[in-house]
Amino acid sequence: MTPVQIDTGTDQLLCEIDARVAVITLNRPEARNALSDALTGALRRQIQERGRDPDVGALLITGAGTAFCSGGDVKGMGGRAPQDGPRPTAEARFATLRARHQEIAGALTALRKPTVAALPGAAAGAGLALALACDLRIAARSAFVTTGYARIGLPGDYGIAWMLTRAVGPARARELMLLGERIDMPRAEQLGLVNRIVDDAALAQESRALARRLAAGPAIALRYIKDNLDEALALEHAAAIDREAERLLRATDTEDHREAVAAFLEKRDPRFLGR
Repeated sequence: MTPVQIDTGTDQLLCEIDARVAVITLNRPEARNALSDALTGALRRQIQERGRDPDVGALLITGAGTAFCSGGDVKGMGGRAPQDGPRPTAEARFATLRARHQEIAGALTALRKPTVAALPGAAAGAGLALALACDLRIAARSAFVTTGYARIGLPGDYGIAWMLTRAVGPARARELMLLGERIDMPRAEQLGLVNRIVDDAALAQESRALARRLAAGPAIALRYIKDNLDEALALEHAAAIDREAERLLRATDTEDHREAVAAFLEKRDPRFLGR
């Protein structure tokens, strides 16, 4: 099938639906895909819309050119105050930041569809947070990651401290945040920051294949798997066992489960329908 192009409202963000995968591309290669106001607004809308789109089974987020996302647009950080009129109150500024961060990293983390970040190059600051908010991260061999906040006198945003602590543990998270060092892909994989490394030329193909595999999977079971994994960080073991059992019982009543059993017995690949 021919990919369906989605109008995002700006050329700074591209989106197409291909084989039930929403491929969302940050498209500011001249700025290493830094998060401008126009880009973040469009990204927030696409996460929301594709998240509820029945024709989308998985989201794949990547960057145009040689970077994934270099974080916030540092060049514009000093010029965000209005030219005329009073400066917004602290409460108003907090509300704006909260909406931006919750509706990108928060929304990705809460999304019950599988999400993949494909890193063709640098993922820095908020760009690293965006990647960490996805379920899986696949990276080009030449890519690197860095928190980078301390270097510009900021403590972090988009929930990066929370996500880093869960991805690599508290000791490593402190090291990465306080030092802000550049981490190459072999070490990033060792730390658990990325799941797979591929040759640069293979990233587009490999990342789409991974996302298509997820999009073709049993949507209800994958949603329950994400629920179980999220609760594993918060529930006691006995409570987690009970919640898993509840979801297992609900999943056994799905058409997808019955199809999987039939496919196993007939020695063929299952065809999941998400119900």
